[in-house]
Amino acid sequence: MVETREFFDLPAMQHRDNQSLAPRRATDPGWAHGTMVNGGRQKIKCKYCHKIFLGGGISRLKQHLAGERGNVAPCEEVPEDVKLEIQQHLGFKLSERLKRQKGLKSNKNSSTPCFEGMEEGGGDNDAVRIQKPLSALATSRRRGKEIDEGASNRTKKRKKQNLAAATPVVGLPLRQNFASHESIYEADMAVARFMYDVGLPFSAANSCFFQQMADAIAAVGPGYKMPSYQSLRSKLLNKVAQDAGVYSEELKRTWEVTGCSVLVDRWMDRTGRTVIIFFVYCPKGTVFLKSVDASDITNSAEALLNLFESIVQEVGPKNIVNFVTDTLASYRTAGKLLMNKYKTFFCSTCGVQCIDLILEEIGRMDEVNEVLAKAKRVTRFIYNNARVLKLMKKKTGGRDILQVAVTRFASIFLTLENILSLKDHLHRMFTGKAWIQSSVSKQRAGLEVAEIVTDPLFWSFCDQTLRVTKPLLSVLHLMESEERPSVGYIYDAMVRANKSIIEAFDDKEFDLMPYLKVIDRIWQEEFHSPLHAAAYYLNPSVFYNPSFSSDKVIQKGLLDCIETLEPNLSAQVMITSHINFYEEAVGDFGRPVALRGRESLAPATWWSLYAVDCPELQRLAIRILSQTCSITRCRRNWSMFERIHLKKKNCLEHQRLNDLIFVHNNLHLQQRRAEAVKAKCSKGTLDPICLEAMDANIGDWVEDMGSLEGEDLSWMDVSVPSERTFSHEVQNMDDSVDSTEDRSSNVTKVTSPKSRLKWKTKLPPDFRTRNLLPNLFR
Repeated sequence: MVETREFFDLPAMQHRDNQSLAPRRATDPGWAHGTMVNGGRQKIKCKYCHKIFLGGGISRLKQHLAGERGNVAPCEEVPEDVKLEIQQHLGFKLSERLKRQKGLKSNKNSSTPCFEGMEEGGGDNDAVRIQKPLSALATSRRRGKEIDEGASNRTKKRKKQNLAAATPVVGLPLRQNFASHESIYEADMAVARFMYDVGLPFSAANSCFFQQMADAIAAVGPGYKMPSYQSLRSKLLNKVAQDAGVYSEELKRTWEVTGCSVLVDRWMDRTGRTVIIFFVYCPKGTVFLKSVDASDITNSAEALLNLFESIVQEVGPKNIVNFVTDTLASYRTAGKLLMNKYKTFFCSTCGVQCIDLILEEIGRMDEVNEVLAKAKRVTRFIYNNARVLKLMKKKTGGRDILQVAVTRFASIFLTLENILSLKDHLHRMFTGKAWIQSSVSKQRAGLEVAEIVTDPLFWSFCDQTLRVTKPLLSVLHLMESEERPSVGYIYDAMVRANKSIIEAFDDKEFDLMPYLKVIDRIWQEEFHSPLHAAAYYLNPSVFYNPSFSSDKVIQKGLLDCIETLEPNLSAQVMITSHINFYEEAVGDFGRPVALRGRESLAPATWWSLYAVDCPELQRLAIRILSQTCSITRCRRNWSMFERIHLKKKNCLEHQRLNDLIFVHNNLHLQQRRAEAVKAKCSKGTLDPICLEAMDANIGDWVEDMGSLEGEDLSWMDVSVPSERTFSHEVQNMDDSVDSTEDRSSNVTKVTSPKSRLKWKTKLPPDFRTRNLLPNLFR
């Protein structure tokens, strides 16, 4: 039998602290949670509930902590993570005993399938995989003592309870206190070799399913065999596709009540190939519908109209409230033709793309363009020189300059905002002793960058530019947020952004007009929809605010929505007659609880609670306020779409690839939904010198400028990750630049200021892998 001490290594400090409470040379992990009474091994006291066991020794204590009934009562005070550790330890010991006794021979009678429908093989090696769950292993360990063939019904019932109590919760992080450093290192190396061998991007480690996979494997214990090639492409894919289908059907059932928004996401690569991805949004979540190769029709409004019509019929015209398209002219034209044909829903362009268009035109203005060019020279210089980057990290406390958002120009102006926030740090860096004494400071590139950083005019123009872009970036963040449907807030957000820009320039019309003209033109020509005006009016947190003001645009937008979304004439009359109740807060609208809920509740939820006396108006308001005004973007996996759209294939293989794309996109959408609910899922951080983790369109801000003389450091000298530590202490940032942990579980991290945190933790959804091996990772 393999001894436990080979796999569990208690910290030396813990042994010293418990020297008088545990036997000398004790290696069993159970001693960390109990103490000897009167110096005897058989008489042990639980540290959590203080129960004293008069016999059974450390084994009885571990059964107590793991929740095993029969020999001892379960501990009611044990922390959940400790309980899971002990359960895993007991299952591990039994697994090793079974392997020694049976010589790793499979036992068909005792194996338990993972789920229904998994028994049939596909020509793979799944028969030798250990299918027995940890709870069953833990139960069979005490089978001789507890289970009797002729047990009564009460005993059988207790047996079922034992199974449930001993089942580990997969997904919770498992503590690594009992794993040796060497075994953890070997596990890390095994994961790394796999990723490097198959060419997975580093950002794959940011998937929430990455840790879930590791936890599930750890719960099974040693001897687990990974799924085979045939299993992954057959029954496992089919099972996950069925689960994704169930999730999709669950969302579809809500469309009739809340309505939905069809989202048209256009993907185009550098060769001009175009794929259109169709999503359907509702407050419960977003579902991937289908993908279409549109390379031949992307510039034809008539052809796009036919494609859009097929999507409308698939979703159902009565369910659609908003049809959100790309900002390309042919897509806008097709959207208008579609809206005029059906006249039961609205078509609008993506709000995120419209804000990015505004930022792009602002970036083309002479003064702004000059500022951005200088800022780009600073970032390219710093991020292409290891010694300079290391110095910058030290001076800024480990902070980065580059900030990545969902679009190119949002990323650019966020980076400019970050540069301005680090003004003092950068100024001290390029005027300090370390910089002056370095050889880089005497080279042409170094002199140019130092001149930019010490130029007061550069910082003045940065400040002026950000007075305009900061309010627009706030609007962009609002539309990207999945916390609530954005359509009820977008009109108000744009009004507030305009006011903020005017106030920032102290009403100086000469300085303001170029920026306001760009904003107003794109807002009116590209983005504005009656749906936005009606949602602005029906949002109680906006409407009942003292600063609310209505005009003819808002009134006409509301009437257009009534006529378009409610074709029944009698219902239209009822809506217009009941609108006064909402305006004057009469009836349930004026209840004290309704007044408090104006700000705290989502607008559609508020209407569902307090408008029951006005059912027609209630239905209209819920359908309007449940929509989005921007396109949800998923990871852009071109290799997958190339296989299904751009290559000849077998008919059956085509079905398999369709299922694969369906699963890939819907898993990503569910992950995004989980992030919005839990506020965190992917804990990875951005390394700006790694282009795969960035939007491909901002790569020019860190691209190589050519090596400098005297450069003797490499990327490892300034790498963000470092070797793991098992303490939770945050070291001094000036003394330890590379202090970020290389594992994302339960480690305190140094975070950015709140104003940048919301951008830093969200990687761009359309990133592509680009590194030293572009062909391998394509």
